[in-house]
Amino acid sequence: MSEKQKKKRSFPSAFTVLAIILVLAAVLTYIVPSGQFSRLTYDDSTNEFVITDHENNVTTEPATQEVLDRLQIQLSLDKFTEGVIKKPIAIPGTYQRIEQKPQGFLDVLKAPITGALDTANIMLFVFILGGIIGIINKIGAFDAGMAALSKRTKGKEFLLVTLVFVLTTLGGTTFGLAEETIAFYPILMPIFLLSGFDILTCIAAIYMGSSIGTMFSTINPFATVIASNAAGISFTEGLTFRIVTLVLASIITLAYMYWYAKKVNKDATKSYVYADKEEIHKRFLEEYDSNSEKEFTWRRRLCLLIFAAAFPVLIWGVSRGGWWFEEMSALFLGVALLLMFFSGLSEKDAVNTFIAGAGDLVGVVLTIGLARSINIVMDNGFISDTLLYYSTEFVAGMGKGTFAIAQLLIFSVLGFFIPSSSGLAVLSMPIMAPLADTVGLSREVVINAYNWGQGWMSFITPTGLILVTLEMAGTTFDKWLKYILPLMGIIGVFSAVMLVINTMF
Repeated sequence: MSEKQKKKRSFPSAFTVLAIILVLAAVLTYIVPSGQFSRLTYDDSTNEFVITDHENNVTTEPATQEVLDRLQIQLSLDKFTEGVIKKPIAIPGTYQRIEQKPQGFLDVLKAPITGALDTANIMLFVFILGGIIGIINKIGAFDAGMAALSKRTKGKEFLLVTLVFVLTTLGGTTFGLAEETIAFYPILMPIFLLSGFDILTCIAAIYMGSSIGTMFSTINPFATVIASNAAGISFTEGLTFRIVTLVLASIITLAYMYWYAKKVNKDATKSYVYADKEEIHKRFLEEYDSNSEKEFTWRRRLCLLIFAAAFPVLIWGVSRGGWWFEEMSALFLGVALLLMFFSGLSEKDAVNTFIAGAGDLVGVVLTIGLARSINIVMDNGFISDTLLYYSTEFVAGMGKGTFAIAQLLIFSVLGFFIPSSSGLAVLSMPIMAPLADTVGLSREVVINAYNWGQGWMSFITPTGLILVTLEMAGTTFDKWLKYILPLMGIIGVFSAVMLVINTMF
C-alpha cells in the first residue's frame, strides 16, 4: 500500500474526533427534550434552603428536617448544615419539560471558546509542565537518568509497569487521581519506550491505573464519599466489598497488560502502534543516544531530584490540602524557576527553552478546551436532567439483579453526559438511591453502580482525559480502542457479576 493510500485511510486526529462529537452533541439537543428538575441549595448565612424551579423562580424555605421530608429528599439536615453537601441537589418528583434549547451553528462555534475559558487553569498547568520538560531535556537530565534507570531495571521491566499502575490505582481510589496524571506522561513515556514497551503500555499503566482506582473507588471523597452522603448512607457501608472488588479488578487489568506486553516483546509487529513506532520514538527519544551516554552529573541529578520532589508535594496538596490546578500550577512554576537557576543555562537560554517546551504542548492544551466544549453544548441544551428522568422511569418495577445491572448501564450513559463524578453524584443520588428501597436493596448497590458505570465509560469517553492523553502520546483513538475494548468488555462483565453478588448481601 502506498504512503498516499495510508494517509487517506488514517484515523482522524483527536481534534477531528472531538469536533465530530461536538456536532453530534448539538444534534442531540434537537432530539432529546429539554427539561429540568428543581434544585435545592443550603444558604448558611440565612440558615435557609433556596429552591430554584425549572423556570428559574427562586423561593426559600426554613432549613428544617420537615422541609426535607416534605420535598422527599431522604437526607438528614446535618448533611447540609455541616457542609457535607455543598452543591445544588435535584429534588425528586419535580422534573418538568421546558422550552427546547437546541444548540445551533453559532453555539457550536462559541463552545470551544467557552470551553477554553472554563479549562484555562488546566491549560496553564500543562503549559508550565511543558516548559519544565523542555528545560530538563535541554540539559540532558532525562537522558542521563533514563540510561541509569534502564540498567537497573534490565530483566525485570514489567516491575516498572506494575509499580506505576499500583501507585496510580491507589491515588485514584483514595483521592480521585485523574487530571493530575497529565504530569506523569512526559516523564514516563521515554522510560517505558527504552524498557521495550510500546506507548500503549505506558498509557495503560498510568491512565488505566487512575481509571481502575477511581472506578472501584473505596474512599475517594469526590466519588464514593460525596455519593454516599447524597444517598443518605455512610461511605463506610460496603467498604470491605469495594476493596475486594478493587483488588480483583486490578489483578485482571495487570494480567491483560502483561499479556499484551509479552506479545509485543515476542513480536514487535503485534503492537497496535507498530506503524507509528518510528515517529513515536523520534518524538520522545530524538535526543537520546545510547551509544554516547551522558554522564549523570550532580547538576542533572539535582534537577531531576527537584522535579521528582514536586510529586509527593502535589499528592499531599490534592489529597490533604484542598489544592486544585491553581495551586498545582504554582507548585510547578516554583519548580521551573528552581530548574532555571540550577540548570547552568543562561537567563535568555533558560527562558527561551521554557517557552519552546510549553509550545510543544499547544496541541494537548487545545484538546482540553475542545473536550470541555462538548459538555457545554449538552448543558446549554438542558438534556442531562431529561436523561436522568428517563432513567428513573426505566428501572421502575425491576427485580433486584436486573435493577442493579440496569443501574450500571444507566450510569455508564449518564457518565458520558455528566463527566464530573461529584456533579453526577449530587444530581442523581437523591433521585436514584431511594429507588433501591423500592426493590429491597441497600443503597450501597446504587453507589457501586454509579462508581462502576461512570468509571467504566471513562475508559473511552472522548470528553474525558483519554483524547488529551493520546494527543500527548502522539497516537490516535482507534489504536487505543483496539487495545482497550477487550479489557473494557472483561471489566464490564466483571462489574456486572460483582454488582449482582452485591445484591445478595
